Amino acid sequence: MFSSWKGIVFFITTCSAIVAGQNVSGPKHGKNIVCFLASWSFYRLDPIKFHSSDLDLSLCTHIVYSFAVLDENTNEIKSSDAGLDIENKDETVGYKAFVDLKKQNPHLKVTLCVGGWNEGSRKYSKMARGPNSRKQFIQSVITYLQTYNFDGLDIMWKYPTTRGGEKQDRENFVTLIKELKEAFLPHNLILTASLTGVKDVMEPAYDLGQLNKYLDMIHVLGYDYHGPWDGIVGANSPLSSTSQDNTRNLEYTIRYMIALGVNPEKIALGLPLFGRTFLLNNPKEERVQFGGTTVKGVGFPGPIIKGINYYAYNEVCMELTNKSVPWDYHWDEESSTPYLRDKDRIISYDNPRSIANKVKLAIDYNLGGFMVWSVDTDDFKGLCDPSNDTYVDYEARINRISEDQTLQDAIHRLDLSEMDYYVKMDNKLKFNKPKQEFKNFQMMRTIDQATSVALEEIKIVLAIWEKRRFVNEISGTSFILPTNDDCEHSCVSSCIKMCQNPFL
Repeated sequence: MFSSWKGIVFFITTCSAIVAGQNVSGPKHGKNIVCFLASWSFYRLDPIKFHSSDLDLSLCTHIVYSFAVLDENTNEIKSSDAGLDIENKDETVGYKAFVDLKKQNPHLKVTLCVGGWNEGSRKYSKMARGPNSRKQFIQSVITYLQTYNFDGLDIMWKYPTTRGGEKQDRENFVTLIKELKEAFLPHNLILTASLTGVKDVMEPAYDLGQLNKYLDMIHVLGYDYHGPWDGIVGANSPLSSTSQDNTRNLEYTIRYMIALGVNPEKIALGLPLFGRTFLLNNPKEERVQFGGTTVKGVGFPGPIIKGINYYAYNEVCMELTNKSVPWDYHWDEESSTPYLRDKDRIISYDNPRSIANKVKLAIDYNLGGFMVWSVDTDDFKGLCDPSNDTYVDYEARINRISEDQTLQDAIHRLDLSEMDYYVKMDNKLKFNKPKQEFKNFQMMRTIDQATSVALEEIKIVLAIWEKRRFVNEISGTSFILPTNDDCEHSCVSSCIKMCQNPFL
């Protein structure tokens, strides 16, 4: 199904870009870090009430203020809560508070997201259907963004062709995006879209190759693959295929999008700073099996936000720190997912370890960066215990190949003086585990740090690949990228990952 990659010249070019990064301000690694903000987090109770002053701007390249909505009577964009967004006198909340952060950080881009789950699909389907209604929407968007000094728009239409939509939404969505982009160009406005990562929803909803032509960035929502709605326990954001499901996972989503024409450097992989909750049908179930253990159709809410089937990361980590609930911690190896259990209650969530593994996956595929939903649910107050196993899987990879002769030879090709996390010790490559002296934003800082670590690992993989190429040239063996099914890939770095990467 996935189109194959052939071409050593592009291989070298792509790999050079991976290693070199981009000359951009903000995070040192040069990847996009898109911080979605739930504006209503201001209404939450302490200690998780969120203000613009709580944000560490060194961790974000973009802030996306969520949500604006569509007025279906006028086809115009408008605030979902004018009292908060526009009229509020508190200088730490609302449009102005977050847009003004650009004065402190020139690299920062602040955009506005229209849509979201509560908006449904029907009225977006209706608006996108006709040229006049699209024109009304586009004109209103440009005026609105300029009035409030936003740098662009993100569209989170959940989802074309579903929830009251129609079959033609797939084509009409592309037309809407195309016309938006054409109208945005003279004003230098950014255009992005947030798309589901679930293939069964993506396939009828999106013409990915066409959307890729017009969008500056695609935020792929890498979560909600599973929840209590499935009737069984599952990972909210599984890393790769499992024995129960080989399509609802991050790696499949990435490969699917690239195969259908999406430039990987346009993809911002969505990372969840929340978990999904489950209630077991049988509280006495001894062993919980992802993809097997049955649950009720609705989970349970967290203690502060009280979201349906939802626990924010800061709710989870505070309960683990305070031991206010007798949670038993577990790790599902197959999906690379932590989960908690208390009798009949299960939370499938993400922690620094699982996030670091997701970062590694994205770097392997040379994605453009990450988006998080949402920055206000991280431990921004620093109330939680630090993680002590974030890089356990990174260490395991290096330990597995520490005696590999090919790797030892390749070390001589590396300038280890430029590396912070991989060092030569006793003529072997060792992993210098990063210090995690995080006072707050444990998850966001893990994303930032793990990106740098994973980029260094790519350098080592490339050195090994170059060593093997050199050996092949001496022996007269052709150096061709493998083209078997496992390597039918449109991103060269990921072909190394699947076919030749000794770290796996």
